[in-house]
Amino acid sequence: MDQRHQDGTGHSRRPDFALIASVGGFFALRTGAPGPAHVPLASVYEGDHRPLTARVDTVAARLRAPERRIAASIAQLGLAARLWSVALGSAVLTGAVPGLDPRELRWDPDLTSPDDLVLTADLATARTLPATAASVREVVQYGHLVPLSDALRREGRISPRLLWGNAGSALAGAVRELSRWGERNGRPEVAERAEALAAELFGHPDLRTTGTSFPGTSPVGSFRRRSCCLYYRCPTGALCGDCVFDRPPPRSSVRAGSG
Repeated sequence: MDQRHQDGTGHSRRPDFALIASVGGFFALRTGAPGPAHVPLASVYEGDHRPLTARVDTVAARLRAPERRIAASIAQLGLAARLWSVALGSAVLTGAVPGLDPRELRWDPDLTSPDDLVLTADLATARTLPATAASVREVVQYGHLVPLSDALRREGRISPRLLWGNAGSALAGAVRELSRWGERNGRPEVAERAEALAAELFGHPDLRTTGTSFPGTSPVGSFRRRSCCLYYRCPTGALCGDCVFDRPPPRSSVRAGSG
């Protein structure tokens, strides 16, 4: 794809990160110089397991997770939500998708949004893509979620079905937040555009079976996943709003329901 997306007037359309950040903390992306602990996500995907292990350890300690895979699931869910939100929010609100090159997107595993991610690329020349579902899929799903899943599975035992369920849940959550922003700001077309892009994204085989009731005529809030992130198993945890379960299952049922 072209390095720069033209808006029809001959001008390069570029993401407005301030506007995107106005949707919420998960949509915010810092740019410029990274902090001393920020590492390129590419290095994590390519085999440097230390930052990912540190993040899982941090989540496990905060949640007092009884199993390491629970902390790995929650860590991946949070990063998936960040990536979908930035890319989808940019596509919907600014008409362009930032490249989010893993070599230029740096991550501090000890920080939370919006300080966890920093894009170090020169914004004047950074790669941008057209605001299409194919662009969002290229940037987020193929560029990050697939190698992140591989890295997590090298780091410890965790179900691919659970990880893709997290990805689907995070995508639906990003659409809900954009829809709410559009409603608050008198822009109903934001929800329409977000749902249309997400409908295409959910058409991919890895995402198609992650949940029900989305896309379709029901509100996005009706999305219900077909797997469980396992958060409810933590001492202070509970079922998420889109959980496959109606009530916490007996411990003997966890493996069947979690993927």
